[in-house]
Amino acid sequence: MPPTLASLVQHSALKLTVRAGADRLDTPVRWAHASELADPVPYMDGGELLLVTATNLDAENAESMRRYVRRLAGAGVAGVGFAVGVNYEDIPAALLDAAEEAGLPLLEVPRRTPFLAISKAVSAAIAADQYRAVTAGFEAQRELTKAALAGDGPADLLARLAAHIDGWAALYDTSGAVLAAAPDWAARRAARLTPDVERLRDRPAPASVVVGDSEDRVELQSLGTGRRARGALAVGTGAALGTAERYAVHSAVALLTLTTARSRSLQGAEQRLGAAVLRMLLAGQPDHARAVAGDLYGGLLDAPFRLLIAEAAAPAGFDLLTETMEAAAARSGEALLMVPEGERVVVLAADGGTAVAACASYAEAQDDRAPREGGAEDSDVVVGLSAPCGPIAVSAAYKQAEQALSVARRRGRALVEHEELAAGSVLPLLADDAVRAFADGMLRALYEHDAKGRGDLVASLRAWLSRHGQWDAAAADLGVHRHTLRYRMRRVEEILGRSLDDPDVRMELWLALKATEAAAPAEN
Repeated sequence: MPPTLASLVQHSALKLTVRAGADRLDTPVRWAHASELADPVPYMDGGELLLVTATNLDAENAESMRRYVRRLAGAGVAGVGFAVGVNYEDIPAALLDAAEEAGLPLLEVPRRTPFLAISKAVSAAIAADQYRAVTAGFEAQRELTKAALAGDGPADLLARLAAHIDGWAALYDTSGAVLAAAPDWAARRAARLTPDVERLRDRPAPASVVVGDSEDRVELQSLGTGRRARGALAVGTGAALGTAERYAVHSAVALLTLTTARSRSLQGAEQRLGAAVLRMLLAGQPDHARAVAGDLYGGLLDAPFRLLIAEAAAPAGFDLLTETMEAAAARSGEALLMVPEGERVVVLAADGGTAVAACASYAEAQDDRAPREGGAEDSDVVVGLSAPCGPIAVSAAYKQAEQALSVARRRGRALVEHEELAAGSVLPLLADDAVRAFADGMLRALYEHDAKGRGDLVASLRAWLSRHGQWDAAAADLGVHRHTLRYRMRRVEEILGRSLDDPDVRMELWLALKATEAAAPAEN
């Protein structure tokens, strides 16, 4: 704490006596300054203890002293120290009355106490307070750095920061959603500040703003050093931050910014791996893609997913959309494969997951926004979304997403799903005699194989195709081991003389199976 009038009065070497304003001795003292000017206010910053001997004052004139004291109080002077035994043996009554009336603390300084001693005492106290603040700041920096290096996420760092500032702290992602807060109760308080975080996000980083209500005073600090903020930190306290607290906040901002930058670098590496996985999937090599995907994207390929292609009028549109999807996926623990492709971005996301839902919500908000005069906004995006698919059908899903994207452009909509383009069904068309002949010719060898009791290849093929090539799921439907199913699919390829890695072959086989099913009732 900085020195106060009370601490100076309690200083045994100074021998100061309170003559007025005894109820305001907790006022902080920023400096001690001696001045005999009749009006020293132009040279004051506020918070000073003004030391006088009244050499140039009409100290016994009541009206003159009222004006003098009012000027000092209005300028924020902490108090007045009056030296007795120099020009006056006691403090003039006019000055005492004026100080009492204005509520300005008035201290009597004995003749044996030089003004220089008071100035030194104030200076030493200020220096000691600054030293304590710097020491506390460095200690906070060490603790926060240790928490950041632990690699356990931001929760521990925020908890230590909240303890240092005697308040609360919260971390936001780029969409304004709360990622973590400390203490736990602060999450609800922090969530109410999302509109303020969104406004801060649109300002070049670093940026800050002070907000608050009757509950507390909140400082928002953006994270990042680039064109756009990569998140925000909020700290809530009951009063303005002191020196030590500000050291702690600045350290937290720096550490979280570095963590964000490190995350972006890691994200770049993941993106390059994702691009390799996508190329293999599009080339009809799902097994190779799964091997490369490993733990990072393997879970995504084990369940139905969607492929979306997005275009934007400017990079800012990609930033907002991808950051929104990334944040949603991170909160739910979903894998998200995202690959820039020239002027657009290709994304694989779990079907029914939060990332796809976040994309749909973003697009809906864009469609609801009134069009801007002169064309699309820089943040506008156009998205085409495929039907759910598996690893063996990514090439077809890519085409679906491109078709949906083209329709979205033509219709002036932010997002179009492929299901909207395929609301009807081609199944009735499969009853055509030519289609039946095609199906019979394509599948005859498999039916003949099964009729001789050598295995159930047709049912296995149907299950495998219906599960988008997912071995475990198809094997479970059939009640066999996945190795058995793999053997059967190799036999299908050998008998037909065609590769199941070819998406056209898979499509033709699926249509042939459907045509066979459509013809079955008629034959019965």
